[in-house]
Order: sequence, then C-alpha cells, then structure tokens
Amino acid sequence: MTRQNYIFTSESVSEGHPDKVCDRISDAVLDALIAEEPEARVACETFATTNHVVIGGEVGLADQEKLSKYMESIEQIARDCIKDIGYEQDKFHWNTCKVTNLLHEQSAHIAQGVNASNEKEEGAGDQGIMFGYATDETEQLMPAPIHYAHAVLKRLAEVRKSGQEPTLRPDAKSQLSLRYENGQPVEVTQLVLSTQHRDEDQTSEDIRAIVEPYIREVLPEGWLTDKTEWWVNPTGKFVIGGPDGDAGLTGRKIIVDTYGGAAPHGGGAFSGKDPTKVDRSAAYAARYLAKNVVASGLAKKCTIQLSYAIGISRPLSIYADTYGTGEVDESLIEEAVAKVMDLTPRGIREHLQLNRPIYQRTAAYGHFGREPDADGGFSWEQTDLVEALKKAI
Repeated sequence: MTRQNYIFTSESVSEGHPDKVCDRISDAVLDALIAEEPEARVACETFATTNHVVIGGEVGLADQEKLSKYMESIEQIARDCIKDIGYEQDKFHWNTCKVTNLLHEQSAHIAQGVNASNEKEEGAGDQGIMFGYATDETEQLMPAPIHYAHAVLKRLAEVRKSGQEPTLRPDAKSQLSLRYENGQPVEVTQLVLSTQHRDEDQTSEDIRAIVEPYIREVLPEGWLTDKTEWWVNPTGKFVIGGPDGDAGLTGRKIIVDTYGGAAPHGGGAFSGKDPTKVDRSAAYAARYLAKNVVASGLAKKCTIQLSYAIGISRPLSIYADTYGTGEVDESLIEEAVAKVMDLTPRGIREHLQLNRPIYQRTAAYGHFGREPDADGGFSWEQTDLVEALKKAI
C-alpha cells in the first residue's frame, strides 16, 4: 500500500513560457501537415531566443507538391502562434522576430521501419517505454497537484487575454505543494506563482493582489488556509520574460505535460511528433487505458506501461501497477487491456482517431485531464472502455 499521509509538489508553466512557445509552434506545424494529409510524417523541433525562432526536423508527405506549398507557410504558422500567445515585446514580437525554417524530408531509413504493405504490420516509429496513469483523487482522474497547477495558470491566461488584467504578461510558472491525509489532498501548504508583468514599479505584493482572487477561484474550498505560505514573484520584478529572458526548446517540459512527477515517465516528449511516433500515441493510449481502469472501479490508482521497438508492430510488453488499490490482480488487468484495444501503432491511431489536426491545443496546460472535444481532440480522455474492461476480466 502506498503512503497515505504526505506532502507532494507539482509545477506547471504557462503557454508563454519559452519552452511552451516552442511546443506550440511544433504542434501547429504538425496540425497543418496532418490537415493536408492525415498520414503525414512529422518530427518538428523549435528553438526560440531573443527575436529569433528556428524550426527544424523531418517531415514527409506522399504528395510532394503539397509539401512544397506547405513549406512556404511555416513562417506564418510560427508568427500566428506567437501572436495568439500574446508576445509583442521589443525583443520578442510576433511580427518582427526572425523565423528560420530548416525542416527537410524524413529519413528513408526511418521510414522503412514504419511503413508496411500490410497496415496492421506497420511498425512503431521508434523504440521506447511509455507510461499512463490515473488516480481517483480528482474528477478528471488526475493527480491533484499538477491538475490545479495547470488550472491556476490557465485562468490567469484567460483574464490576461480578455483584457481583464492588462498588466499581466504571457510568461508564468506555478507550483503547488499539497498535503494528503488518508491518500486524499486536503490542503495547500506552499503556493508558488511567478508571472511576467508589464510595469517596472509593480511589486510582488501588487502582483499577489492581482492574482490571488483568481487562484482562490480555481482551488477547492478550504485548501488555502492561514498556514498556506504564498510565494508570488519571490525574486521581485519579472518584466523581461519569454524567449527574450530565457531560450526555449520543444520537449523540455515532459513532466509538466504529463503527471507532475506523480507517476513514472518513459522520457519521450510529445510535441511536434506525428502519431506514428509511439512516444506520443502510446503514451496517450496508456493514459486512456489507465483512466478506464480507474473509472471502471478496478483500482483507485493505476499505472500502465507499454514498450515498443522500431519497426515492430506489437507492444513488446504490457505492465500494470495498482499500488495495492486494485480489486483484481494486476496480471488480469494486463490481459484485459490487450483484449479491449489494439495496441499496434496503427490500432492506437485508429481507435483514438489520432490522424487529425488536434495537437496544437495540447501544447500548454497538460496533455491529460482535459475534456474530450467534439472534433476528436483529447480522445484519450474518454472512459468508453469501462464495460469492455469489466467483461474482459
């Protein structure tokens, strides 16, 4: 049985964090290609620094004319992302920053391991291990620290973009330390919020006065107490932010993107990768399976691990851990998840309908714990396997 009484901390970063700017651009590039051709191959990396964005990696379309046309749109895609995030600073402005496009065709040696004449035998795009996790401590079946760290920043982004709080700027980070009793979160012991702001003369106290009402709005009642320690802009001023203050790179926030450290991570980033890359698609499948295990009442917590090899279609292993909370043996869960879902790369993409332009929206505030969208976004958050899992066991 896992510990029941402890303090656990997770952090989040806003859509204006330099790394998240890069994740957003990489996923926007991916969406644009998949919109042109659902089977597009994309491995797109973005680097951002003062007044400069560099985009590189490998892309592939069956129709080369489409690919050439698409390459011409890369610069505008990047500018549109930066504009929507809200950067209009002297040293990082959506309209004036330099955008360098170094994308090129996918390696034929990688493609040969993924392509197959028989679609069901299509191999994984790379080797690796992927983890999915779910817990019943929130309605979203997510760990509470990362869920609410995201919620704080998402709410602040909403009031910034609406003009309700005009002195807030895009770059921000949050961190919550939650105290658990009997395995459930009950109190915020430490709250850290650093947010970029407009005016040099704004103090930490000024910023706290702006953000505190919104933080209280999104956190559960009673979690903030007289004992909660607040650390709002603890270093003082935070006027210079975004890629001008610190360089950004795609894929550097993998713990923020997933479970905030509450579960294992296989090490692979998500953004900029098309769904033939199991780093992304199998991690989504593992979350989908773990969430359905918990939603079905088979366990209060569940981790699912999947492993793959490049060019091999079937998962090499399936592992389940319910941390002593399971109603059935983990081996039965491992057998059941393999029965209810085809875990080949092609099977995952078809089951979750991943060959659609649904990825740009995942680039900030977490890939998990979100509501499924009508157009297929966050399809891995559905709990439609509950009955099938129960029958399989």
